[in-house]
Amino acid sequence: MNTRFTRIIAAGLVAAVAGFAGIASAEEPASVGFIYVSPIGDAGWTYQHDQGRQQMEKALKGKVKTHYVENVAEGADAERVIREMAQRGDKAIFATSFGYMNYMLKVSKQFPKTAFLHATGYKMGKNMGVYNARFYQGRYVAGVIAGEMTKSNKLGYVAAFPIPEVLQGINAFIKGARSVNPKATLSVIWVNSWYDPGKEREAAMTLISQGADIVTHHTDSTAVVQAAEEKGVYAIGYHSDMSKYGPKAHLTAVTHHWGDYYTKIVKQVLAGTWKPENFWGGYKEGMIRLAPLNPVIPQELQQRVHQMEADLKAGKLKPFAGPVVDQDGKTRVKAGEVMSDHDLEKMNYYLQGVTSKLPKK
Repeated sequence: MNTRFTRIIAAGLVAAVAGFAGIASAEEPASVGFIYVSPIGDAGWTYQHDQGRQQMEKALKGKVKTHYVENVAEGADAERVIREMAQRGDKAIFATSFGYMNYMLKVSKQFPKTAFLHATGYKMGKNMGVYNARFYQGRYVAGVIAGEMTKSNKLGYVAAFPIPEVLQGINAFIKGARSVNPKATLSVIWVNSWYDPGKEREAAMTLISQGADIVTHHTDSTAVVQAAEEKGVYAIGYHSDMSKYGPKAHLTAVTHHWGDYYTKIVKQVLAGTWKPENFWGGYKEGMIRLAPLNPVIPQELQQRVHQMEADLKAGKLKPFAGPVVDQDGKTRVKAGEVMSDHDLEKMNYYLQGVTSKLPKK
């Protein structure tokens, strides 16, 4: 056989194989990772993020393949999981809890071609952005409902950790309540955990025993709503619609929606146009809304609630418009002014109406 001809044929076959391999490689779905602080379950913070993950994967069908690890503690284990995802070649990694921030920042510096995104934090890097939702917007409206519906004028709040995100929610809730009921007060119990159904239930029971006839929470499980149902008081859920866990108790819930954001970001990553940013979305961006209202809420109040939601979406309603006065009587925002995002992100105090004392660091 002609040796030169053989070499030409062989070269052509190699090129063809390489070409097909290139096509296959180009069509290989991009890997995207998610890290969750609690079990996914069927309601709560992690559940809502996982719903967003699934929505994104469906919207980008065939272009991405997602992976997740649930129940990852906010410690050294988080760093291990983040690093393993980066080493696997994930194009984007979403870390969905505040305590992952420093670990993600450390790993991001070692994998400059990977897009790292951290939920609820504030530290950024050359290839690490942060994102959050304006939970406090929904909290304010929920507070108005609580202020109108309470009979005892005592409200209860089960909270995880005293960080700005949680304090924004507490303060927006009592500010909303006192906008319609100046006699309303709020007691807060900290459980020092994002997800601990036992502690959450115990805290809710304590608040109810102290006279709270409406309870809410910034924790991940449905325990507070279940406790309210058991004790015959009202509850306002968080993260997800939790009405099936307390059909009579559940007045509504402040729900979070991440799917559109995840889809947008991953599209940018795939297109090579993504750049780190500090993103904060609320009603306007479709990231916050209330769950269906319990029929026990009077129609007139329901109409006001819907109008407030419309005003939040349009930017007309500002939950932290002045005057904003803290628990010690200090004016934080004067009348006619609105609290800046910078000050919101540093919030470390209670407003008037909160009867509990903030834990000392």
